[in-house]
Amino acid sequence: MKKGKILGAALMSAVMGISMFATAAFGQQSANQESYRVLIQGPSAEKAKAKASYGARWEFEGQGFTTTVNGQQYQALLKNKNLKIERLPELQLGLNQDAAAKPGGTTAAAPSDQTPWGIEAIYNDSGVKATSGGNGIIVAVLDTGVKKDHKDLVNQVLQCKDFSQMKTPLVDGSCSDGNGHGTHVSGTVLANGGSDGKGIYGVAPGAKLWSYKVLNDRGSGYSDDIAKAIETVADNASGLKVIISMSLGSSTKDSLIENAVNYAYNKGVLVVAAAGNDGPGTNTIGYPGALVNAVAVAALENVQQNGTYRVADFSSRGNPATDGDYVIQERDVELSAPGRAIESTWKDGGYNTISGTSMATPHVSGLAAKIWAENPSFTHTQLRDELQRRAKVYDIKGGTGAAIGDDYASGFGFPRVN
Repeated sequence: MKKGKILGAALMSAVMGISMFATAAFGQQSANQESYRVLIQGPSAEKAKAKASYGARWEFEGQGFTTTVNGQQYQALLKNKNLKIERLPELQLGLNQDAAAKPGGTTAAAPSDQTPWGIEAIYNDSGVKATSGGNGIIVAVLDTGVKKDHKDLVNQVLQCKDFSQMKTPLVDGSCSDGNGHGTHVSGTVLANGGSDGKGIYGVAPGAKLWSYKVLNDRGSGYSDDIAKAIETVADNASGLKVIISMSLGSSTKDSLIENAVNYAYNKGVLVVAAAGNDGPGTNTIGYPGALVNAVAVAALENVQQNGTYRVADFSSRGNPATDGDYVIQERDVELSAPGRAIESTWKDGGYNTISGTSMATPHVSGLAAKIWAENPSFTHTQLRDELQRRAKVYDIKGGTGAAIGDDYASGFGFPRVN
């Protein structure tokens, strides 16, 4: 397996599923082969019969409904020629040997730096001691949940919902993070320095968090749960300025998630998503980041800690045929941000350092919140234009596959505060 891959190749080529875009393993493939999540489509009468027999987890207008069935029920459904059955299996993280940073080891009780290198880089200020901004903006992080009582995230969580439970589709008020990934991502967006003033800072501590747990504690989830969470964000966003941040993905496009992203974008929500960790090969960008209505973020590393940035080898690349056009098409990287050896908040109340485009994405989500708060008249499309404009100012020219200007590795470049 190539360094940087997070999903087993056989699983990736077989069926759609969602995993986190961090570069280390959080779990193993599920041993339960007797339970299947499926999307059922067909004539209304036939769907009604199936729904009566198996129940419905989620309804998707114009697309049918999803449910969970056992092996025998699944085979019975396949025999019904009047129904279209699409299986939505759960995919787990594969192993990765990236030695830069691995979760799961000893975490620190205090941050090594209150403004880690990624924060200094996106602020373009190596001497920054604290961050600010994002007031009035909501960032919806769709991930493994969050440790709400982490001292650096206290009073930051406005909504907490769990879409990952097997028996209950949605648990309101619950978003416990047994993995750590979601807490880490959330901290990079809006950690506020801690109730004691000794904690870590995210990009936009004035923003508030909607934590939607769509991945279980092994770090995997079904596409229907994620799609419904995206729709829920969009439906709750009326009259608000909301950014969706998703550090998750798959090599395969899923219609449920694509339609949900389009739905949210059309309702004025900016969608930011990880490019994936399948680099350095071309055309390896994952979904939903690869969608036109999502801002795909690549991962940068700090070369020899000297303030020179390049695209990390593990970071997925887009389509080189579209280099230089400054037009976002499907499977294009749009922006790049710090993603290797990123320190942030962790599930045990401490701090951990991990790598991946998962870590790059919340830097951009936080920056978007900060810019939007400073420009409240912006629409989400104008906000996206401003991110692109700032990225052009700091083009990423070095590293494997990174050319001058709009390129398939770094996109438009690295947007920053200053």
